[in-house]
Amino acid sequence: MFSGLDLLATAVVALDEAFVVRYANPAAESLLATGAKSLIGQPFVALFSEQAALADSLQEARRIHWDYAAQNVTYERVGREALPLSCTITRIDVPGHAMLAELRPIEQQLRLAREERLISEQQTNRELIRNLAHEIRNPLGGLRGSAQLLESELDRPELREYTQVIIKEADRLQALMDRMLTPHRAPRIEAVSVHEVLERVRSLVEAEFGTGIERDYDPSLPELLGDREQLIQALLNIARNAAQARSSTILFRTRAVRQVTILRQRHKLALELQVIDDGPGVPEEIRERIFNPLVSGREGGTGLGLSLAQTYVQYHHGVIEFESRPGRTTFRILLPLL
Repeated sequence: MFSGLDLLATAVVALDEAFVVRYANPAAESLLATGAKSLIGQPFVALFSEQAALADSLQEARRIHWDYAAQNVTYERVGREALPLSCTITRIDVPGHAMLAELRPIEQQLRLAREERLISEQQTNRELIRNLAHEIRNPLGGLRGSAQLLESELDRPELREYTQVIIKEADRLQALMDRMLTPHRAPRIEAVSVHEVLERVRSLVEAEFGTGIERDYDPSLPELLGDREQLIQALLNIARNAAQARSSTILFRTRAVRQVTILRQRHKLALELQVIDDGPGVPEEIRERIFNPLVSGREGGTGLGLSLAQTYVQYHHGVIEFESRPGRTTFRILLPLL
């Protein structure tokens, strides 16, 4: 009856009219660390600390024939720390079953909301930047061409210094516009070793900045399917940011993580890649906007590096997260493998 729910990454249990558990999907078994056979037959409210309040809410939801969302329901785990959950109740019309309860860890719920907000912002920003870049490119070409014509008409060589400034700045802006438009090409998918990608990035950063990069790799990781050049550019942008932040130490770390949810999709196996530095940290005033284009915490920065990195990671159905405090900043990339 509920076989389709077995594939969901979200924990779901079905309740009867007495609010007794009659079904639990594998994600619920994993979240509650209890087998379905043990859960079935138990009163749903008995699983949580807020029994009286939750029972009242369920009765109210049934009475008014409406969905009910309960925040901060606490699941007590024997020998382990209590688990705060978001609980959403939905009425269903199935014989012997009255409601479905969807359970999510509060932290995961917040992360999903943040991911969805970032994706929406990225789509809006990409379209804005693309339109802006196209609008700037046309007059930029005319500006550069006029400066070249003017330079050829100047009799005094010392005046050409000024036309050269115009030409060089036009070229710099042209390169910036090209970078804004680059992410819109489709990925070229192939089998990629993430460690080969990281070693390439390491060699580039060490050659450019002279900053040594430490490595902590998981050798058991399989290859992932992705665009090699986009992955190199994404990681290079993050590592360059760390080097430019006057970090004395940068660490590349890879790990395999199992049964992880990325962008509302459950994956049996994923790659967790961390870039850790000991720099001063991300300025507080830009933390909420750090992945937005043209936002930079460094004087002279274009503010495109992290925006492009996030775009490339999203092309690979992954996410970027970060944590930052003075002396330790960690950028964490999750990419699905299976």
